[in-house]
Amino acid sequence: MASPSGSTSEQVAHIVRQCLEQGGSVEIDGLGEFRPDRQGGFQFLARTNPKIFLAYVAEDVEAAERLYGDLTERGLDAWMDRKRLLPGQNWPRSIEQAISVADFFVACFSKRATGKRGAFQSELRYALDCAKHLPLEEVFFIPVRLEECRIPVRISRELQYVDLFPNWGRGIRRIVAAIRKQARRGKGA
Repeated sequence: MASPSGSTSEQVAHIVRQCLEQGGSVEIDGLGEFRPDRQGGFQFLARTNPKIFLAYVAEDVEAAERLYGDLTERGLDAWMDRKRLLPGQNWPRSIEQAISVADFFVACFSKRATGKRGAFQSELRYALDCAKHLPLEEVFFIPVRLEECRIPVRISRELQYVDLFPNWGRGIRRIVAAIRKQARRGKGA
């Protein structure tokens, strides 16, 4: 695919138009999707579903993928690094960006997650910093236990957590209910 000379934004616009003219659609992460319409033009479908960032440790990837699937099946816009990051992306910066634009941050706790140093702990701290800018009654940070484990004191002393064990379905229903209730509240309903 040849690109035109000009500014980066002109090049991106050319690539997007070329993709649409070939019948494809183009998703602008977190905003919506451009699609060809029936009249030979293009339409933009804004994403209105709440954006949910999933934080987990690599050892819990199977449970995180299951949670991602359950949330997306219910029409929610879940964000998971393994599903959204592209090769070559600066992943620490992309993750911070995804957290900062998310409507909700779901932290998946397990025995492995609570004692492990690294990116998960950094994501927790960044999300807690983001939450400082929100009204106190607004739900943003949702702690989820994948198994019997402790929740860090800084989180457990202020936030109610959800258990996905022994009844995964019940836990999912509680997470979705909290997200939908806050989303309605945020729209003034």
